[in-house]
Amino acid sequence: MIIYRDLISHDEMFSDIYKIREIADGLCLEVEGKMVSRTEGNIDDSLIGGNASAEGPDGEGTESTVVTGVDIVMNHHLQETSFTKEAYKKYIKDYMKSIKGKLEEQRPERVKPFMTGAAEQIKHILANFKNYQ
Repeated sequence: MIIYRDLISHDEMFSDIYKIREIADGLCLEVEGKMVSRTEGNIDDSLIGGNASAEGPDGEGTESTVVTGVDIVMNHHLQETSFTKEAYKKYIKDYMKSIKGKLEEQRPERVKPFMTGAAEQIKHILANFKNYQ
């Protein structure tokens, strides 16, 4: 299994269990997630050595809750941001400076194509900002 990590923070982003495709001439990866519902907190006593008693009431035990979200976010414990368009512009500007610095250290030949392609992708994201969560 391949785990993809953020170049700056080294946080886990996603893995190769999802459908991944390169976009913008390999500049970005687009990962396809799905909305899923999961039951959390429902532990079957038989899994931990419990044995249901004939005298005990049924349904006794832990409470369960159903959580709905995108599988990538839930599986990799990602946190949703609540950027406004202006806040995102500031964030991405600082982030791009950090990425540029890393590329200059590690792969200087990629700096110019990356910065050009990234600017185009950011324009696309900003133009469609209302469609992102």
